Amino acid sequence: MSIAHTHQHDHPHAHDHAGPSGRRSRKLLFAFVLTAVMMVAEVVGGAWSGSLALLADAGHMMVDALALLLALVGAWMAIRPADARRSYGYGRIEVLIGFVNALSQFVLVGWIIYEAVMRLLHPGAILSGVMLIVAVIGLLVNLLVLRILHGHAHDDVNLAGASLHVLGDLLGSLGAVLAALAIHWFGWLWADPVLSMLVALLILNSAWRLLRLSAHILLEGVPDGMDSAEVEASLRGADASIRDIHHLHVWQLASGSRMATLHAELNESADSARALQAIKQMLLERFDIQHVTVQVDPGECLDQSKSCAGHNHG
Repeated sequence: MSIAHTHQHDHPHAHDHAGPSGRRSRKLLFAFVLTAVMMVAEVVGGAWSGSLALLADAGHMMVDALALLLALVGAWMAIRPADARRSYGYGRIEVLIGFVNALSQFVLVGWIIYEAVMRLLHPGAILSGVMLIVAVIGLLVNLLVLRILHGHAHDDVNLAGASLHVLGDLLGSLGAVLAALAIHWFGWLWADPVLSMLVALLILNSAWRLLRLSAHILLEGVPDGMDSAEVEASLRGADASIRDIHHLHVWQLASGSRMATLHAELNESADSARALQAIKQMLLERFDIQHVTVQVDPGECLDQSKSCAGHNHG
């Protein structure tokens, strides 16, 4: 008995996302300009006032500005069409950038903690007035940038990475404001490095979550919130002619680009075209999977590989 390979390839993301990608690009460009200008202001303010909290936030803004620039490049690359060498296009670049962004945060956290320890051991004079003014301006700018980037999809690691950096900036600016007030009112010089370390720990937690998300996508794991066993069970009931579904793989190429491959074992008298349409419709409407490759088995599966024989693989 022969085995038929039926491929249903939909590439709407090459066109449908062009509009949203353009909007994302404008948001990222505006956020990058604001962040870069504020970074320079915090460097000057931190050096003038002697505040580690400002310098740490400026350092974070430098990484942030780079992250936004990389995210902007990622957004531009994501809408490039597929070519002969990259049949899926360049969408996964944004995932790689999100992964790099998360790693850069770990480096930044290490630098902040080291500098904070040095400041605790060797405290120096701090101009709390200058520190407070710059920190408040930085806080307002970060709130504006975060609002600009707000509303991205939960699985969009490109904007998620950029938002993570901006959130870290916002926490850094808030820490600098609190430290400036503590130094001005109580003379607590230690507040500057201590609050810097607390902010670093908050950044570390967010960076770890982004690292796990991007690594999961790069390892072609099942998209968050999706159960491959549930997908398989649903497909078995998609059409009466479907006898079994197995060798199912569901993964995510990039943000909002879910994909699936599977074997569909049909009854001998089955209408394969109708079964394929039912499978495609089920995956699209219930699980938002647009790119589907189906191998139709008109009888028992002839693929003798262990992965196929095991069934229920996601």
